[in-house]
Amino acid sequence: MTTTALRPWSEGDLGLLRRLNAPELTTHLGGPETDDRVVERHGRYLVPGDGRMFRVEVGGTPAGAVGYWARSWRDEEVWEVGWSVLPEFQGRGVASAAARAVVEAARAEGTRREAHAFPSADHAASNGVCRRAGFALLGEVDFEYPPGRWMRCHDWAVVL
Repeated sequence: MTTTALRPWSEGDLGLLRRLNAPELTTHLGGPETDDRVVERHGRYLVPGDGRMFRVEVGGTPAGAVGYWARSWRDEEVWEVGWSVLPEFQGRGVASAAARAVVEAARAEGTRREAHAFPSADHAASNGVCRRAGFALLGEVDFEYPPGRWMRCHDWAVVL
């Protein structure tokens, strides 16, 4: 596999975010967002805050997105980690490499004890990414995402 690299999210990444909003990539996330919501999300990704978003590149080509953001979980402040990889880069270890790299970026922040990922319980590929990226499965939980939509997820965690 070609080298997977993370680059800070930038103004030019809106087109990538629109591609990642495709129905086949958002099935386990409640479906695609409206374009207005995608533009709003892009704006949030650009503003430094409590967490960071990155463009995932493979050999210099945009392949997806990965990031971490603050979440209060079971009375503790943790990082939540999430990713999405374009179809042409799936099945090549790109998401696992990106997840490992973003955990290292979150670890470097030094402000949280754990990072968690909450893939849908029936999303085998994302659960496999968690396993390959070194997360430990803590069990199944009900999780609200997007707001107003509950889904059954696996709670994966890694100690930072």
